[in-house]
Amino acid sequence: MAWNTLDDMDLAGKIVLTRVDINVPMKDGQVTDATRIERIVPTVRAILDMGGKPVLMAHYGRPKGQVVPDMSLEPLVPALEEALGVPVTFARDCIGAPAKTAVGDLQPGQVLLLENTRFHPGEEKNDAKFAASLAALGEVYCNDAFSAAHRAHGSTEGIARLLPACAGRGMAAELGALEQALGQPRRPVVAVVGGAKVSTKLDLLANLVRKVDHLVIGGGMANTFLAAQGIDVGKSLAEHDMTATARDILAKADEASCEIILPSDIVVAREFKAGAENETLAADACPADAMILDAGPQTVERITATFAACKTLIWNGPLGAFEIAPFDTATNAAAARAAALTADGTLISVAGGGDTVSALNKAGAASDFTYISTAGGAFLEWMEGKTLPGVAALST
Repeated sequence: MAWNTLDDMDLAGKIVLTRVDINVPMKDGQVTDATRIERIVPTVRAILDMGGKPVLMAHYGRPKGQVVPDMSLEPLVPALEEALGVPVTFARDCIGAPAKTAVGDLQPGQVLLLENTRFHPGEEKNDAKFAASLAALGEVYCNDAFSAAHRAHGSTEGIARLLPACAGRGMAAELGALEQALGQPRRPVVAVVGGAKVSTKLDLLANLVRKVDHLVIGGGMANTFLAAQGIDVGKSLAEHDMTATARDILAKADEASCEIILPSDIVVAREFKAGAENETLAADACPADAMILDAGPQTVERITATFAACKTLIWNGPLGAFEIAPFDTATNAAAARAAALTADGTLISVAGGGDTVSALNKAGAASDFTYISTAGGAFLEWMEGKTLPGVAALST
């Protein structure tokens, strides 16, 4: 799929309606984590440098089509000004007279932030009239909110069909990284999928076994696969009603010549707490009164050897209970090896998903990965092979 970027557009003197994700955590009217705001800076600065006038569209929270004062975007103005280094004005609505007036008053070198798009029911319904009201405010549409690209909303899909459209810097980087990882990857490809439940990642697993050469399954999901092979997993977190599905996935992987890597040794404990007494056993030797909380060193050695033999890595989910030591050992060790191989230039590594980002940050490995996606649902749906409406609307 091909899409236009900012570099393909003539922005001089034009109003550029820019969809961003600035759904940041707030406390007492103050931004507590500005990561998402910082990520839009390259796009907004590029528009300004190209002579355009950026008008930011964004959602905040779930107001469900109603005006909810506590979900106004106005408190974000100071944080935006600090990050962008330019004056930011605010419109008390995203369509209609308040928005039109604010756009008309916008001066070169300034940025305008429109009020929460989800204050209108037409946003989430992708209502044609609402999308047209947004489009009437500008001359070019730029989408820099990959995290919202899996939603066919007025500000992500509807408007893209009404104006010359392009991907912002962040969106283009995300799409490029994902295309490099799953679209036309350097082979062999290995994927790591972890987390608690097989049931939440069925589509992901079914897609990956057809596209990757090796699939590492970790966390609670691995326990379900072990149980599917007739192994007693004691009191471990496992979906015993999903064992038939797990066997089906193993069969599909075999048909596709995709190697499934499950734990061959495990770390078990009788209680789930930091520093709990634990022991390392063979995967088929979990005591009836214990629970599997991490993969063992033999498994880690096999995983890292696979990383070293591959050219591309896609990672979603931890290998164990990474939140507490010592059950973060496997995740930390595997992440460190992936980071080192990436730093050496021998591995392309792309990771995403909430727990994944937290786990890689905790391991101190995130900065060396080729690309870390902060998008949750959109990243997963891309990995599942689904078409993202916000991306499809940008295709040339």
